[in-house]
Amino acid sequence: MLKMFWNDADQDFVVFLSNANKHSFIKKLLMGFEEMNNSTILCQSLSRLFFVLILTVQGCFFSVNNSEAADVRSTSHNTSKKLVYLVSDLRIPFWDIMWRGIKSRATSLGYEIEVYSAKNSAKRELEFTLKVLKENVSGIIVSPTNSSACTTILKFAQSARVPVVISDIGTDGGDYVSYISSNNRDGAYRLGRILAKSLTDAGWQNGRIGIIAIPQMRENGRARTAGFMQAMDEAGIKGSDIKQQVTFSYQETYDYSEELIEKTPDLRAIWLQGSDRYQGALDAIADTGKTGEILLISYDAEPIFLDLIPQGVLVGAAMQQPYLMGEEAVMSLHRHLNGQMVEKERQLPVLAVSQENINEQLSLIRRNVLGIENQ
Repeated sequence: MLKMFWNDADQDFVVFLSNANKHSFIKKLLMGFEEMNNSTILCQSLSRLFFVLILTVQGCFFSVNNSEAADVRSTSHNTSKKLVYLVSDLRIPFWDIMWRGIKSRATSLGYEIEVYSAKNSAKRELEFTLKVLKENVSGIIVSPTNSSACTTILKFAQSARVPVVISDIGTDGGDYVSYISSNNRDGAYRLGRILAKSLTDAGWQNGRIGIIAIPQMRENGRARTAGFMQAMDEAGIKGSDIKQQVTFSYQETYDYSEELIEKTPDLRAIWLQGSDRYQGALDAIADTGKTGEILLISYDAEPIFLDLIPQGVLVGAAMQQPYLMGEEAVMSLHRHLNGQMVEKERQLPVLAVSQENINEQLSLIRRNVLGIENQ
């Protein structure tokens, strides 16, 4: 069963106000929403709406506290053309690779470029947004913490007349120049077919599948789940449970994997919707004595996957192309700034990689997936 919930980052809005010493009536109002029912999307949305209204009325433009600030990096070329990349968390390799693609293309076009990493905090992301909108920026590229938060970012940017290109995750609304995404549903569907074949070949088609998912508040997360489950339904393979990541840590992945294994005696595969904590799943499978009995498959990729897939440690991976996505996001913004037509939405293909086809896709994987150039 798909469990929809908001992660801890979304509570930062209320926590921020509760730590303040002013606006007591506002604090009581928002805390009242929180007490009503934290699990409901309606109450969370109302809390966020009031927070945004408060920011607008009070004109609260935050300054970033150096002790709390996430990565802020820049490249300067003595030019007035400046772009900013707002990203959910540079600690995750996927986003770091996308940043490298953005930086490479922006630099080659003569832009100064800065990146602000929110460390998966929606509150910090909003602080960064308001900060950069006070500066003389030509445009913003954003990979938001979630699709709902992106709507808020777009509203502020529109008010400041700063163009925005979204690179992955997506938005629940708002105006933007272009949305660069992966075809997440198709990629997950084709990955599901790879897993279904492996299970059938092993005679395990009657087993169940566990999913460790990225937050389903994200548009891309919902698309991945839908595409993968379509492939499972077509193959007649049943799911067991879905766990949504909050901390994106090794321990969380390990604990979720262990829980799936212990609660599902006929579990035959675990699908990770993100790649960077794959070791947590492998260790849980080994520690429960299930090595060789439970398959592991992943969305996205790590450099070591070029060894793990041929070795059969991983059945396969659906590999987005974050370096290419970053390059294309910059090009869309550049064309817009130069008065050219820009596609409103662009979906880049996802590489469904297995033992059978990895060798023929190595050059694409190295550059567009892993960001390894000149090899």
